[in-house]
Order: sequence, then C-alpha cells, then structure tokens
Amino acid sequence: MNAVPDTSATRILVVGDVMLDRYWFGEVSRISPEAPVPVVKVERSEERPGGAANVARNCAALGARVALLSVVGTDEAGQSLARLMGESGIECSLHEDAKLSTTVKLRVIARQQQLLRIDFENAPDHEVLQAKLADFELRLADCDVVILSDYGKGGLTHITEMIALARAAGKLVLVDPKGEDYARYTGATLLTPNRSEMRQVVGRWQDDAELARKAARLREELKLEALLVTRSEEGMTLFSGAGTVHEPAVAREVYDVSGAGDTVIATLAVMLGSGMSLPQAMRQANLAAGIVVGKLGTATCSLDELKQIN
Repeated sequence: MNAVPDTSATRILVVGDVMLDRYWFGEVSRISPEAPVPVVKVERSEERPGGAANVARNCAALGARVALLSVVGTDEAGQSLARLMGESGIECSLHEDAKLSTTVKLRVIARQQQLLRIDFENAPDHEVLQAKLADFELRLADCDVVILSDYGKGGLTHITEMIALARAAGKLVLVDPKGEDYARYTGATLLTPNRSEMRQVVGRWQDDAELARKAARLREELKLEALLVTRSEEGMTLFSGAGTVHEPAVAREVYDVSGAGDTVIATLAVMLGSGMSLPQAMRQANLAAGIVVGKLGTATCSLDELKQIN
C-alpha cells in the first residue's frame, strides 16, 4: 500500500516573508579588463517564487489547497509574484506597501555554478502588517494547518499573536524560525530549525545525547509539542514528548540546497493535515527534501515524485 495519503482536501495557510528569486543564466568565456572578475554573457533568465511563496508552492505541488498571506511592494516584482502564485493555483492575499521594495534575490549562474547573488530588500510598514493580522484572523477558520515562514524580513512582526490566535482556534502551527529570539515562537506546535539555526539559539553540542537535552529544554521553555532539527548530511531529528526519532539523509547527489527547508516544512504541514503522525510526516519530508536538493534553485517535490520513492 502506498504510504502517501490523499491530500486533496487538506487546507494550508502560509504566512510569512515572500521574495522573488531571479536567475540569470549565462556563459563565462573571459575575465573583465576592468577588474579581475568573470564576464557573464546572459543567455536566459527565470523567475521563481521564494521564501514563504516557495513554501506555498511546495504545499500546492503536494496536492493541498493553499492560501498565502504576505506583504509586497507596489512594484513589478510584487506583480510578478502574484502572477506566479496564481499560475500555481494558490489563493493569494498580498498586502501592498508603497514604501516597501518586494524582496528580490538575483542569482547569476554560469555552468551550473552560482557566481553572485544580489539582494534588494527593506522592511514593511507597520500599518500594512496590522491589516495583515486582521486578514489572518479571518482566514483561520478555512485552514487545517498554519505555516509561519520567518525569513527575518519583517513580515511576521505579529507572529506571537498569530500563534496564539491559531492555537486558540485549534489549528496546528508550524514555524520555520530565524534569528536568536525564539521566545516569540512560544506556543507553536512545531519548530523546524536547521543545524546552524539551532546552534545559534542553544549553543554547540558534543553528541546526540547533549543535543537531545538541549532540545528538551527548548521545547519546555517554548511550550512546543515538537522540535524538528534538519541536520544536512546527518538527516533530520524529531524531538517530542514521545521521545526522539531520527531519519538519515536520503543518499543522492546534492545539486542545490536552497529552498530545501521550505520543502521540509511544506511536506510536514500537508502530511499532518492529511492525517499522518509526526514521525510518518517527517519521513515524507525527508524523502521530499532528498528530491529537491537534486534540482537547481528553489524547487518543489510533486505528489507523484513522492509516491514513486515510497
């Protein structure tokens, strides 16, 4: 029997920092006479949703019904994001802030290697964020799971209130955290820090036993049901009241790890919303992450791809 559940009725609300990932692909055949840098002759360009928008796209690729709530600028990049999300069948509520530049990450790539990344960004206006909080309250009734995707760009200023509202409404709340202040994530169902993000908050650990002790302390402090630490080539480890469960990394050629965390939290949310237990959902998230790191750039894992490797 296939391990992947029916996800068609699962409803996910994704809230967080969105960005537009731009890729310029070209060839390098010479060094600039102006400075010792390569000259890239750009041959094609591509745009993909990034940040919370990539999380939403991953949820949709897995068959769920998805709504995305975020803030963008009144600019061409914001319009591109709205169009791309519409093409993925995602219901969007992108609040516009005239003072904001939509976050854009421009990557220059030659021979499958990233040569340069240029970021364009600033923080959103407080009034727009307040309006987003009201919109969030209205949307809670129509979802099974809430994903709060924090990229530290200012779009989740009211995250503590969002978690409290969602938990009071009986929703599962999954958070992809950023920074050193995890107190603001108190009361969430699950956090998904990567190895370096976890170290930033709890310090280094000598072995798995010490990591388990630090994870238990953090879970207790933040009143979390579970903590999932993604550990790159060491796989991922789930810490909950039921104990510790580990999934080794799926052995495959790693092509690009950007966006893998988005795939992990999206898969967890869709699988939990479709009735799977946390350890079962983690197994699927680990398999999905193994698929996307074999693709270039921010990518998704489809339901069919997941079924094929189960």
